[in-house]
Amino acid sequence: MGSNNLKGALLALVALGIFSTHDVVVKMLGRGYSPFQIIFFASLISFPMVTLILLRDRSAGSLWPNNPRWVALRTAMTLITGISVFYAFAHLPLAQTYSILFASPLLITVLAIPLLGEQVGVRRSAAVVVGLIGVLVVLRPGAAPLGLGHLAALTGAACGALASVIVRKIGKEERPLVLMLYPMTANFLFTGMVLPFVYIPMSISDLGLMAVIALFGLIASYLMILAYRAGEAVIVAPMQYSQMLWAIGFGWFLFGERVDTYTLIGAAIIIASGLYIVLRESRVGASENTPVLQTHIRTEIVTTPRSSIMQRLLSPTKRGDR
Repeated sequence: MGSNNLKGALLALVALGIFSTHDVVVKMLGRGYSPFQIIFFASLISFPMVTLILLRDRSAGSLWPNNPRWVALRTAMTLITGISVFYAFAHLPLAQTYSILFASPLLITVLAIPLLGEQVGVRRSAAVVVGLIGVLVVLRPGAAPLGLGHLAALTGAACGALASVIVRKIGKEERPLVLMLYPMTANFLFTGMVLPFVYIPMSISDLGLMAVIALFGLIASYLMILAYRAGEAVIVAPMQYSQMLWAIGFGWFLFGERVDTYTLIGAAIIIASGLYIVLRESRVGASENTPVLQTHIRTEIVTTPRSSIMQRLLSPTKRGDR
């Protein structure tokens, strides 16, 4: 592995460690507050920081999207993803939440067939099937009680995958400003409308944790940009699975969570399937759109904007969404 790839991998590992810390803070706050309240204040705090990034967009055009229906669908999916993921982190063990969210690359592969015209061969199809079996191992329907937390994690994985594929479909035709601004505004307005019904007074320390969520999300997203600039996607993308180690450690140390055998086995199956898809897409001629490789993996929510869009904003002379 060349020095640039090593640098990319190390930057990704640091970014994903910060992302995991971000998720731990979400879990801590989620025990006392609604995900709507957390998202509202986190997005409110992050708005000034994100505005500085948005102002870097010098590309010509208006704020009206070229593909309004697709942008509207992506905005809705990003909104649902954020609420679902925040709820899942609050109500499920960290390792179990990550295991389910790791199914997103499998769903991206499936959705890329009708939306991008991706030709998925027998090998990647088999990897998807095996990975979904891994999800069933984690969930153990019928053998273990399933709750809203499991449904939320599955919803977050599915909606996040659809949002990612939509970006691959329309990313070259839309200004990055549009792709980033609409979901952020929708999150802020929608959670603001719900807030009066779920609001609980917050302490100064909890408001500080809201700021930590906003700051850590943006820092980690920027480090992911640097990681993909330094290294190849096939090296950087698999680093996301390091979050399972953070989940096990944080879960045990901070929340007294124990990872059961079924979660470990299911997670191993899901991760192996996801790795195979990433490696398969990297082979010349195996994938026309490389939807998983170009997704930058991390599930997009309001506090962790899609790093490929941020990269376009920070490098406005480069066209196209990675």
